[in-house]
Amino acid sequence: MEEKTLSKLNERIDDLVEDIAEKPARTKKEKPNLKESIYSFQPEQLQDWLKANGEKAFRAAQIFEWLYIKRVKTFEEMSNLPKGLRDKLEVNFALTTLKTIIQQESKDGTIKFLFELQDGYAIETVLMRHEYGNSVCVTTQVGCRIGCTFCASTLGGLKRHLLAGEIVEQVVKVQQSLDELGERVSHIVIMGIGEPFDNYDAMMNFLKVVNHNKGLNIGARHITVSTSGIVPKIYQFADEQLQINFAVSLHAPNQEARQKLMPIARAYKLDELMEAVRYYTKKTGRRVSFEYGLMSGENDSVEVAEELSALIKGIKCHVNLIPVNYVPERDYIRTSRSKIFAFEKTLKKNGINVTIRREQGSDIDAACGQLRAKEREEETR
Repeated sequence: MEEKTLSKLNERIDDLVEDIAEKPARTKKEKPNLKESIYSFQPEQLQDWLKANGEKAFRAAQIFEWLYIKRVKTFEEMSNLPKGLRDKLEVNFALTTLKTIIQQESKDGTIKFLFELQDGYAIETVLMRHEYGNSVCVTTQVGCRIGCTFCASTLGGLKRHLLAGEIVEQVVKVQQSLDELGERVSHIVIMGIGEPFDNYDAMMNFLKVVNHNKGLNIGARHITVSTSGIVPKIYQFADEQLQINFAVSLHAPNQEARQKLMPIARAYKLDELMEAVRYYTKKTGRRVSFEYGLMSGENDSVEVAEELSALIKGIKCHVNLIPVNYVPERDYIRTSRSKIFAFEKTLKKNGINVTIRREQGSDIDAACGQLRAKEREEETR
């Protein structure tokens, strides 16, 4: 799709979200005037920078070892680099762009971090412990412009996109906390605050860094990216031909219900979204996961489950049922256990692969964006 056309479509999202949001907020799209994070670089990009600044390209491998193997917290600790190079790195790049403000730990082992950025904004990152390993849920934006009516992340609108290095550093910070326990991050989900496909280039750079064998070396099939449904970017992502897992936040089986919950459905209709999903599965041969948040009286009846089954029948997919967490600023109520199981049973009866997401962090601020909303009211009102 031509860049001009994509720009117009993205403007439509802004207009539609502002039309629905209680407190709309226009946001500037230019790159923030921040010190670039050293974590934004892939090895080849760092080699180019070194050569352009009169340094040897082989130093890139040494720097990556300090960043991702030894996980140092200052450039001065990179002791096998010449003092002049360490000084250049200090002047040109930030090694630490995140400051831990709050670290909440649940009885089930889930840890939610509230980080402060260079410009004072706050973001959330979550460590979730599973039988298969430690998974980190990362944030891609400060706030979100998509305006989903059940989500705390959209409160206050979008402030700015994160730089690629700010996304990478979330994983590094969590890994540094796990180093003390002799554990490692094994999985990543890009499902935190923000719409990843609305910050596409930074997200792709992040993926390449964390997947690189000289970086965090996290396998592509251990990484999942989720979108609310920015259709042109789904086509672009499909054409990347990555082994990254792909999820779509669906939450409703028809246009009317979906646009009530997700204003983005006015910009990208449900039938357009499903066409893009079919393109993805055909192009990549990989399945798609449909994230489906259950909200009492909104989208959780057996009849709705039948409609959902019909919508996705024949698509190589999996449905992840999510009992929504209560958000004080929102009016939605969690679906009862009996209705959750009835919904699941209906999907299974219709041959749909489905699971119910295991609840984690219920004794802390579990909902995405909830801790930030509580601690940073000035950002989310």
